[in-house]
Amino acid sequence: MPENMNMKSATIDKQNIPNATADLMKRLQNDISDYTEVKDSILTGFEVSDRIDAIKTKIMKKLDASESDWNDYHWQLKHRFTTAEEVASIIDLTKQEYKDIDEVASQYRFAVSPYYLSLVDPDNPNCPIRLQAIPTISEMDPAGKLDPMDEAGSTPVPGITRRYPDRLIIKVTNQCGMYCRFCQRRRLIGEQDNHADREMIYNAIKYIADEKEIRDVLITGGDSLMLSDDFLDDILTRIRAIDHVEIIRLGSRTPVTLPQRITSELANMLKKHHPLYLNTHFNSPSEITPEAERACALLADAGIPIGNQMVLLGGINNDKYVVRKLNQQLLKIRVKPYYIFHAKQVRGTSRFWVRIEEGLEIMESLRGYTSGMAIPTYIVNGTGGLGKTPMLPNYLLYIGKNRAVFRNWEGETFEIENDFAPNEFKGKEP
Repeated sequence: MPENMNMKSATIDKQNIPNATADLMKRLQNDISDYTEVKDSILTGFEVSDRIDAIKTKIMKKLDASESDWNDYHWQLKHRFTTAEEVASIIDLTKQEYKDIDEVASQYRFAVSPYYLSLVDPDNPNCPIRLQAIPTISEMDPAGKLDPMDEAGSTPVPGITRRYPDRLIIKVTNQCGMYCRFCQRRRLIGEQDNHADREMIYNAIKYIADEKEIRDVLITGGDSLMLSDDFLDDILTRIRAIDHVEIIRLGSRTPVTLPQRITSELANMLKKHHPLYLNTHFNSPSEITPEAERACALLADAGIPIGNQMVLLGGINNDKYVVRKLNQQLLKIRVKPYYIFHAKQVRGTSRFWVRIEEGLEIMESLRGYTSGMAIPTYIVNGTGGLGKTPMLPNYLLYIGKNRAVFRNWEGETFEIENDFAPNEFKGKEP
């Protein structure tokens, strides 16, 4: 490093900074001081690795597992926890919690991978991992609908949902590494893991081939990465052979709930099918662990952009500081915050519902207070399949024939001229 670049010896003469600049720097520090005071108390999986390792050891001992077993996603799937009795062997449950889990599980399927269960804070009944994975009696609340987005009404052929002119989704399985308690498709989970049969999938791909305007295909489920590498490769190859399909996306929560699924073999297969994208759901900083980082690195190194679609969930992430910490940490593991989804009013998920104002407050707290890369789009889905509606705080205060008035992220107002007509500049008169 050149001598004049030695940061240890460099000094800044603050005495010569103009007063207005100094005032601005002080104001900017104050603008973010509320977050800097609390951010270290919002823990990621990296900061609680000792606790996670202790639970992991407990699970491995119970299941007589080796480290090799733990790192095998097939083993993880085979040993998912599916009863109150199994969960109680790892995490203390009250008698009422035990009873409630069994009651809910009789109506709504529940399964959590050993890995994801190891992330639960056993001393915190409101742990965001626990709330996403372990049933509570609130799921028996009949409020809401099983299919509020009317996916059934936008299914032209089995396996496909189409709501937009140039893109659609194809559902290839009902299986997930962990069944989220807020799942929008809980009506499709059933009691057994089932992949769509090849005939149905091939018919869906034929529909895509026949509809020339389709340029974007999202493969989802369930979780698209629950398919074997060979089966997924076959599907991707067939879709990629369609000339008018420009991009393919995968929907998968495995980087979060089952990172063992992301292998070098999978990544090498996927990169044959570019341009290929993957969207996932990190909902809490607690989910950002060394294993999740490794999984995301394998995908990113294979040239696969990763987007995060956080679901806004009461008691888990409806907090502006939690979301800011989550989004900043996601960028560090090469995941771009893409959407914040307002929770759909699916039956059995009412404990997670929040007011739209909470989402808008979170968006207000991001713009200007963190980099644009860390700011997703807040989305409310139209009921009955009316599609995504973006929501923003109101920055445009007035627009007229001659001017527009705005406010910035700090609440200061400004205006710009708005009275321009096409005009070709011809230079000065000779």
